[in-house]
Amino acid sequence: MKIYTKTGDKGQTSLVGKRVDKDHLRVESYGTIDEVNTLVGYAMTYLDKDDTRDIFNSLQKIQHELFDCGGDLAVVKQGIPFKTTDKMVEELESLIDEYMDATPPLERFILPGGSKPAAIIHQARAVTRRAERTVVTLMKQETIHLPVFLYLNRLSDYFFALARLINTRLNIKDVEYERGAIVFKTEKK
Repeated sequence: MKIYTKTGDKGQTSLVGKRVDKDHLRVESYGTIDEVNTLVGYAMTYLDKDDTRDIFNSLQKIQHELFDCGGDLAVVKQGIPFKTTDKMVEELESLIDEYMDATPPLERFILPGGSKPAAIIHQARAVTRRAERTVVTLMKQETIHLPVFLYLNRLSDYFFALARLINTRLNIKDVEYERGAIVFKTEKK
């Protein structure tokens, strides 16, 4: 099986509904989402599947959802059903709350790092923010399926909470940004 088609040799690629230049904002957006997906897969190689089965399964689910987001951004033809849903956003919110409840209270920004998988997840968070910024620029020019943007916005928060959870489970303390002010209010339980 040949995986090359030569149809992009003149700098264009196909969306669902038309051809565009390879530097089109839609292509840039789903290409950045692909970078996030790659980082998620990389982080997963550092997770012990037995001790972190829940995290591993969550990340694998997210990998599929990232493909959904990228695919939805590639759709410009009317009548094609979208895959990214509000329910996916709600599920991320639930996990964010669960992970933040399982980690020490936070008052200041923290430095990205700690364990290898947490550091990679922090990198995925930063690249997700870049994808989000690209999608915002795209939204100013064209209509997109809004749940994709909402998903990316929650996903970066999910990655932040997940990196903290991974470090907590590995008994690695977050390093606070030492010159930062208190920016998070600790809720009393």
